[in-house]
Order: sequence, then structure tokens, then C-alpha cells
Amino acid sequence: MAENDKAGVLPRKLLRTPQDLIIAGLAPAEQRDALEAVARQYATAVPPAFQALIETPDDPIGLQVIPSPEELLITPEERSDPIGDEALSPVPGIVHRYPDRALLKPLLVCPLYCRFCFRREHVGPDGGVLDEAALDVALNWLSEHTQIQEVILTGGDPLMLSPRRLEKIMQALSAMPHVTTIRLHTRVPVAAPERMTPAMLDALESDKAVWVAVHINHVREMTPAAQDVLKRLVRQGIPLLGQSVLLRGVNDSTEALEALFRAMVAVRMRPYYLHQLDQAPGTARFHVPVEEGQRLLAGLRGRVTGLAWPVYVLDIPGGYGKIPLGPGYVDGPLEVRDPFGQSHHLDRL
Repeated sequence: MAENDKAGVLPRKLLRTPQDLIIAGLAPAEQRDALEAVARQYATAVPPAFQALIETPDDPIGLQVIPSPEELLITPEERSDPIGDEALSPVPGIVHRYPDRALLKPLLVCPLYCRFCFRREHVGPDGGVLDEAALDVALNWLSEHTQIQEVILTGGDPLMLSPRRLEKIMQALSAMPHVTTIRLHTRVPVAAPERMTPAMLDALESDKAVWVAVHINHVREMTPAAQDVLKRLVRQGIPLLGQSVLLRGVNDSTEALEALFRAMVAVRMRPYYLHQLDQAPGTARFHVPVEEGQRLLAGLRGRVTGLAWPVYVLDIPGGYGKIPLGPGYVDGPLEVRDPFGQSHHLDRL
């Protein structure tokens, strides 16, 4: 981090451009042209909450949010829609992969843009919000498909909506008799805790079961401000789930994972999924082989409570769903079986 920033000369702001990063001391000036090329393809946002945690650009926080010229290096197995969302979208804003649940993506805006995101070619400040007509179409689709019991609000980040718009969506879902569960996937509590105002908390009110899944990859993200937000959600009666992505240089050690999962449990958050990295374009620098991930999880056995033990999962490329990476699911070095019993050959594990 730049010395003048440490001295308080530069107030922290949302960093969006290569020039912003260079001024903040988070990128070298000689990389300006390369980073401009990255910026033309992928969005950048480093919010103040994350900027304050970055000690060096290649530390576990900086790696997650600071763009790199390596993002323009595409490997053969990477794809723009690695988990097949587009083919499973019956109307804009809806993804229907499993019979009893569906994703609702009301916007493609996030508080920060992870450099490993599986939707990285679609999200960004220009990703926008479903307009009223498109949102009504999506909600009508959910209302008409009565086999849908769980709706997962994702995006983008649903907590980047205004409280008024989020409340409208929550009320519409709550009025659907067949919907029993509403889940929200978010980075806001750790990336922009200031957004969790009383109005935003009120917008989450529902007589249905509401769960919040928070994406956290490193224990340093659990700042006092983040912990305060998470505790307020718990006090409101909302159970918390923790989701993490296994990332080279960020959390690829047993010690890092142990610290992260213990911190989750301490705020009454259940570690839910540890995701194998999706094969999105330009993300190879974060890849950890499955065999190594399995060894890391095995290293936690006997060290942490079962409450701190997530399911290690792979989202099979092409939209075939998630599988646990454990006995009975990995048929061979490059073969996996989806939840419906079909075998798939992958180029890399």
C-alpha cells in the first residue's frame, strides 16, 4: 500500500481504474497498458473495506481483487460460461438447474469484482439491473413453476439493490405459496458492510425461511465491521452459511482454511461449501488441483469441530450441477459423475 495512503493523505475510495490502483500504490505504473487491456474486458472494483486490508498486492486480499495481466492468458479448458448458466436460463434473470430450486439474478453488479469469478465476463458496473418489466417476467416465471421451493437471489450481489427494490422482491417471493425458502448469496457484509443499514435488514423480512450465504475466502476479511453485520443478521433470526473458493495464494493451506472456518463458526456461520475453482477465462493462476484440495481438507480432520467442516464441491463444467469431491464421486483422475448418474470426462482436475 502506498506510503502516503498509510499516512492518511489519500482518503480511501472505491478503486475502479488502473490509474486508481497505481495512485493507491496497488499496481506498478509500468503495468498501466497491460492493466488497461484487462480493464477493457473485466471490471475492477476495490472497495475501501478491502483496500484497508491489503498489505501487498499479492497478499491473500490483494490477489482476490487487484487485476493482473495474467488474466488475458486463456487456457484450453477455460470457458466464458463455465457452469452453463446461459443454457439453463428460461427467461432473463432466471437460472433453473435443479428441479426444486432456481436462481434469481436481479442485477449483475457487485461491491467488488473477484479476479476468479465464474461470471466475470458478465458482471460489472454496466451489468445493470433487471428493469421493472424484466423483473416482473422473472417473478411470474417463478410463480407459475410451482415445483420451485427454494429461490436463490444472486447475481451480481442482491444486497447491492436498494432496500426498496429488495423488499419488493422479497415480498413477491414470500407471497408464492410453493416457495418455502429464500436464500441470498452475497459479499456485501465483508466487502461493503456500510450497506447493511437498518432499512436493508428490514427488507429481508419474510415469513418464509430466509438464509444468507456469505462469500468469504480469508480470515482477514472478517473485520470487526463485518462481524458486526453478521451478528446483526443472526440477531434478526437469519441463519448464515459460509461459502469459499479454494484459491492458490489465498487460502491453499490447512492453516488458512482452519482459521477461516473457525472464524465463521465463532459468528454462528456454518461453513457450507468450499468450491473447487470454476474454469473461467484467465483464472489459471488461482487453480489448486483437486488432489491437493482433498489433502488440505483431510488435514483438518481432528483439528476442527465438524461444525467447521464444509463440503468440498465441484460444479461440473457445462451446467451439470455440483458434486462433493469425495469417495464414490471421483471415478478416476479425469472422470466425475454428476448428481444424476451421468459420467463426464474433464480436461483438468
